[in-house]
Amino acid sequence: MKTNKIAWSNLIFFTFLFLTGCANNAGKLPSATTYSSDTTSVDNYKYLIGPGDSLSIFVWRNPDISGSFIVRPDGKVTTSLVEDLDVSGKTPTELARQIEEALGKFINNPRVTVSVNNFRGPLSEQVRVIGEATNPSAISYTEKMTLLDLMIQVGGLTEFASGNNAKLVRIVDGQQKTFSLRIEDLISNGVIEENVDMLPGDIIIIPEAWF
Repeated sequence: MKTNKIAWSNLIFFTFLFLTGCANNAGKLPSATTYSSDTTSVDNYKYLIGPGDSLSIFVWRNPDISGSFIVRPDGKVTTSLVEDLDVSGKTPTELARQIEEALGKFINNPRVTVSVNNFRGPLSEQVRVIGEATNPSAISYTEKMTLLDLMIQVGGLTEFASGNNAKLVRIVDGQQKTFSLRIEDLISNGVIEENVDMLPGDIIIIPEAWF
């Protein structure tokens, strides 16, 4: 059991070093309440369809080809008239226009509405928490998600966590960047300034404390 604990700790440590570049130049994120359009596109977030999503596709005046469809692991769905539609990574509106174009070969001036149920989204949109969280997980991103929202979903920190040495790995303008997080201050001390906004694709790394 002790050997497994050591192996897991080493894996987290080396993952931490690889993703953060040893974190020598880690920046500090502004708080969730002070974000501006210069630092994030959180206000422009649009949900993207992903594998596992349940889609309701309604074709006006054509109930026989309307229905519910599950997005396959390959990101595609097959409808009554159109096979293997590539839907992953599209917004519901974009998909509706794509289906209208495809159905135009069979139906005069089709009108399509797409709604999403059982939200999962693409893997690239999920926020991942690894290391010393109670339940390390990949969480589906939701609009306006903050660090506190995320930590609630993963059950907070373990007793071995070094929460104030946590890092956030994020892609900014096509470049991987690392930011410092003080999760312990947020959770235990209520320092709300540490409650930063999350974005799709973020990775949170929580190291183990070295006693």
